[in-house]
Amino acid sequence: MILVIATRNQHKVEEIRACLGEGFDYLTLRDFPAAPVPVEDQPTFAGNAAKKASMLARWLAEQPLQSQTVFVLADDSGLEVDALGGAPGVNSARFAALDRGGHSNSTDAENNAKLLRLLAGVPPDRRTARFRCAIALAQVGPANRAGEMSEPSGIRVVPEEPLIFEGTCEGRVLESPRGTAGFGYDPLFLPDGYAQTFAELGEEVKNKISHRARALGKLRSWFAERVKRG
Repeated sequence: MILVIATRNQHKVEEIRACLGEGFDYLTLRDFPAAPVPVEDQPTFAGNAAKKASMLARWLAEQPLQSQTVFVLADDSGLEVDALGGAPGVNSARFAALDRGGHSNSTDAENNAKLLRLLAGVPPDRRTARFRCAIALAQVGPANRAGEMSEPSGIRVVPEEPLIFEGTCEGRVLESPRGTAGFGYDPLFLPDGYAQTFAELGEEVKNKISHRARALGKLRSWFAERVKRG
């Protein structure tokens, strides 16, 4: 079974592989340099994830893939800070760039600096936040299989709507970064029940409690049930 992860972010790929295990042949956008890049303009994480999964699945349907089941996994995730009305939210990756009128991603350092600037003077008990992740799964399957719509040879069937799996991790934003591991806002995020930030906890712990790990846990259970049903 092939799982195409719709990202070029190696940190994200490693996290997904660690959570899902070795039951798949993993590919990423690095394996498909000509794949289209969608504009992430949806108002929700689930909407952006579904858009990315659907677009890549349709594009892959036209490619000469192996004759086995192929799934596309796309995710969108970010930080929601209560004192900022849920920002940066879906703009987490381009939070600082918005000040320049840009739509491309900012560096982690730029985003973290802006977040700290906006939260300057906000007391610890009002710095509550959560990481949220939405994962979309779309199937690109061989045509003319039992139970599928008959199509001309070589055409692949793509479902209209991807499945969505969501996860959150509650915590708060610190007044200064701690730790050197992880990426994004990890050095500033202290998850509830822990004395270390995401950037200090280490991958083994983070991959059990993170927003992405929780969403992937639901996806892993779905795959297990699918295998059980045969």
